[in-house]
Amino acid sequence: MVLRIFAEFLAGIGLFAIAEGLTANHIPCPSAHDRARNPHRSGIAWSKSAVRVILTNPRYTGRQVWNKQRTDEVLLDVDDVAMGHTGIMRWHARDKWVVSKEISHEPLIDDATFEQAQAILEKRGRGTGGQHVKQRTRNPYVFRGLIYCAACDRRMQGQYNHGNAYYRCRFPQEYALANQIDHPRNVYLREDALTDPLDTWLASAFTPHRIEQTITAMADAQPLDHPPGHGKAAQAIITECDAKLERYRAALDAGADPAVVTKWITQTQTERARAEADLHAKAGNSPRRMSQAEITSLVTALGDIATVLRDADPADKSEVYRQLGLRLTYQPETQTVRAAVNLSAHRGVMVRVRGGT
Repeated sequence: MVLRIFAEFLAGIGLFAIAEGLTANHIPCPSAHDRARNPHRSGIAWSKSAVRVILTNPRYTGRQVWNKQRTDEVLLDVDDVAMGHTGIMRWHARDKWVVSKEISHEPLIDDATFEQAQAILEKRGRGTGGQHVKQRTRNPYVFRGLIYCAACDRRMQGQYNHGNAYYRCRFPQEYALANQIDHPRNVYLREDALTDPLDTWLASAFTPHRIEQTITAMADAQPLDHPPGHGKAAQAIITECDAKLERYRAALDAGADPAVVTKWITQTQTERARAEADLHAKAGNSPRRMSQAEITSLVTALGDIATVLRDADPADKSEVYRQLGLRLTYQPETQTVRAAVNLSAHRGVMVRVRGGT
């Protein structure tokens, strides 16, 4: 399949056409071939991105490749340094890659074929190593990552059009058409058609005849003050490091090379300090359970929940939806959205986003 993809691409066939041909020939796409590693993908058809990944993979030349990615430590919250850092994987430019001179496994294609494919992709701005320009948007999308297309069960993507936020699904333009899904060419949902009916529905959980049930559900849904297994991994690392340090000190007393053992001690002490900092960070970030009385006071202080949601900052509103575990599924044929959140019996509703209701 790799040989076929490279041959067709160099013959002038586009990525989408290659995907179409592979799907039409009933050849499983990578996610369908290896379901164990791709349970989050449907695997129903080849996509343009899957073909592009194969065309840009230098391992098919038989060589090992290192330094394709790096891990950058970034602050979890720039306004609160105490929250610590997290690792973000980022791509290196292709000239930073380290490629073995020797062949390490049987090659599927030669170097000339691979380089010819890269030259074509680079002309299109789609070469390896992140050379194409990524457009970053600053437009706020209240439902980012929360709306799914009922036709294909994929997340819908945000797009601004004439100053208004929309969510779209263009499955037929990204995946091969030769599959069993009956999917409109374009599915669009306007954001402001959904916000008011959704907020009104969420606020209904706090109406007088439902508020007691809702507050009880909120109280019961809180995590334990000290979750089971809290900090066990970090504590195990600390214990292991302490044992290592005792052995290294014994090795010094027995006459081992001080330079070598000192290096071991330094590395272990660094690892222990990192684990200890992680343990303290987890302990400090452990949320305290609120009582039902405290939740009631908080809800009462907010007043009209529908108004609060309507007037909220888009970023804050988006975070509220995310914390609720909100999932929206848009059915283009009926122009309805099924909304589901994790609030006990209040789990689903049908909302018409166009028309009178």
